[in-house]
This record gives sequence, C-alpha cells and structure tokens, in this order.
Amino acid sequence: MLHAGVVQANHSLLLSVLLLAACSKQPSSQQDLDSLDEELTASVGNQRDPALTTALRDQIMVDPALTQTANTNVVRPPSRPDPLSVPPDLPARADGVTAADLKPTPLAKPDCPQCRKADGALTLGELAARQSRDGSACAQRVSYSAVWSTRLPAAVPLYPDAQVREAAGNDACGLRVVSFTSGAPVGRILDWYNARVTRAGYSAEHQAAGARHVLGGTRGDAAYVVYVTANPAGGSAVDLLVR
Repeated sequence: MLHAGVVQANHSLLLSVLLLAACSKQPSSQQDLDSLDEELTASVGNQRDPALTTALRDQIMVDPALTQTANTNVVRPPSRPDPLSVPPDLPARADGVTAADLKPTPLAKPDCPQCRKADGALTLGELAARQSRDGSACAQRVSYSAVWSTRLPAAVPLYPDAQVREAAGNDACGLRVVSFTSGAPVGRILDWYNARVTRAGYSAEHQAAGARHVLGGTRGDAAYVVYVTANPAGGSAVDLLVR
C-alpha cells in the first residue's frame, strides 16, 4: 500500500502535466474552449481538486458598495463651474444705443476722492452712506430688493442692457442704489449718462482714478453719482446712486 504522501505527490504531478498539456493547445473554436474547460475541471484519477474546481467554476464576487469608490483619486472635470473663476471673454450685448443717445463726457479731473469711496468691497448701503451729504442715517435704513431698480427717476435710468446684481432704496429720503453690469465699454456708458442727465438739467462732472470713473452732478436738491469700472472679461460694472 502506497504512502499517502506519495499518492498526493503523484496526484499533483499528474495535475501539473495535465495543465501543461491543456495550456499548450491553441483553441480555435468555442468547442475547443469547452473541451479545455472540461479537461481542467474533470476528474483526475477519480479525485477532484476542490480548490481548482472552486477557482474555475465560481462566479467573480463583486461588492456594489465598493464599485462606487473606484478611481476616486483620478482627475476629472468638476460637476459645475468654479464660482471664483474668471469668465471667458464674451461678445458685447446689443444695447440699442445710437449716436443720438450719446454725448461726449468732459475730460476726467485727475483728483478723484469719489473714486476712493467706490470701493468694490462696500455694500450698497455703505456706499450710499459715504456719498450722502447729510450723513448715513438714510443710507443705513435702506432695504434690499431688485424692485428698487425699477423705481429710478426717468432722467437717470438703468443703462439699456443692464443686468442688475443688487438694488436697495429708502423712500423716506428718496434714495436709490443699484449695482449692475453691462456689455458696453466704460466710455459708452459715461457718454450715455452724460447725455441723459445734462438734457434733464443736471450738472455733470467727470473724475477718474485708474480704471474707475465717476460721473456725478446735481439739479437743485436732487443728485446722482455713477461709478463705472471696466470688467476684465469685457463690458463694465456700474454702481448708480440717485437721490
């Protein structure tokens, strides 16, 4: 009677020979592939290798929960644009403004204290408070709503293609403050407002500091100030104060 170790060794040797013989074949059809699979999983000396049979016949195990985390570190595009990114250059929006709607703005005075007041970090209420001649009492009580952009006086309205970003106002003192963007360049916006206000009897004074321009004036107790700054992506950013 053969020793059990010898039987196991012969079994392993016979299995190795069978595997080598099977691998040396070049299956040319589905029938050949089926035959090869049968050879690898069939009985060998009336003995089966449980590990080999399990490895060849069992289904591949997949964890659905883990498939959702596959390739978590790969680079992929964001699901939405970066809110802090600079938008691409866009073509100017048609504003319908004609040459008859424009009037050349006076040359800017070099000293511009108003430009320093038009800090982009200020809220509309703070901007109005700095501009108010009688202090900030009225400006501090402004309420914010886009509706205020529709309540501007006819002499100092929104620019035709204005896209309102924020608006505030206070009926108690007749204050209106509107922040908007336009596809028009700075000079075109200044010339348009200069034409509107001077035809309505307002004075007009132009000041500038760098890329920031200010057009302001009065008519009796009424006053207006227009802050205009060029946008890096094209067009202009405008803050309009009317009282």
